Amino acid sequence: MKILVTGGCGFIGSHMVDRLLNDGHDVVVLDNCSTGRLENLEHQKENNNLSVHVCDIADYEVIEPYFEGVDRVFHIAALADIVPSIQEPLKYHRSNVDGTINVLEASRKHEIKHFIYAASSSCYGIPEHYPTPETTPIDPQYPYALTKYLGEEYVKHYHQIYQLPVTSMRFFNVYGPRSRTSGTYGAVFGVFLAQKLANKPYTIVGDGTQTRDFTYVTDVVDACVSASENEKAIGEIFNVGSNNHYSVNRLVELLGGEKTHIPKRPGEPDCTFADTSKIKDVIGWSPSVSFEEGVQNMIDNIDYWREAPVWDSNSIKDATKDWFKYLK
Repeated sequence: MKILVTGGCGFIGSHMVDRLLNDGHDVVVLDNCSTGRLENLEHQKENNNLSVHVCDIADYEVIEPYFEGVDRVFHIAALADIVPSIQEPLKYHRSNVDGTINVLEASRKHEIKHFIYAASSSCYGIPEHYPTPETTPIDPQYPYALTKYLGEEYVKHYHQIYQLPVTSMRFFNVYGPRSRTSGTYGAVFGVFLAQKLANKPYTIVGDGTQTRDFTYVTDVVDACVSASENEKAIGEIFNVGSNNHYSVNRLVELLGGEKTHIPKRPGEPDCTFADTSKIKDVIGWSPSVSFEEGVQNMIDNIDYWREAPVWDSNSIKDATKDWFKYLK
């Protein structure tokens, strides 16, 4: 098939491109490289089945022609992180909402056979129940979460009004090689691995007992591909998680090294833990990479973070001051 991946130079997107090329598809990548890196696809540069176009999904007239003849779309492009979304809400809306509408409209015009949306579990806010099912009330705590959910609402609307075949995948705490090298939230592995390389202490938020449903990137990719190949997934929303959750202290234990603590931050749940029974029941998907195996893979690829910024308590405090200013 001919498959288009938005954000294909990014962390999750580049792994998606690898999987689709390995499966024998022709792949078209759209990425403005604001957070993605062309280097993430450097190992595929000689692959004649791949074409990469540096462009912005917020510019409909530019991206629309690339959808000609495309069978499936994996819409992964988005701006992430909490603090920047608080500081620049218009920028996040343009990318995550306007950009999503543009990708949907181009997909509708060119009669895409299946549209997969990379949604976010941040839409649940601080849920009352764990593991958290898809029926949990929506309660975004910050602009990033809101814009990702608004994008999902447009995805659902295009299915309802235009019968565009869509599936929304709500990711939980994705990690793996090529994960973002900056950011004081959402990129905990990037922060910790850069600190490990620099022999600096790990900056643990709060007491470190908070848990996250750390889900390995190839499992997330596999879930998306499985959904795209199953008609039962059309019109559905699925959680994508690891079937478990792990404390930050456990992560530090696996990485090894000293640690220091920084203040707990508002708007962050003490736990994220996906109820994945729906995706297992409907399309038969379940994750396969254990947390210990995934962390070891990160350590084995640690050189990727050698040029990443090394955060400490003071720099994080300065970078997150707007977090404490606006979030309660």
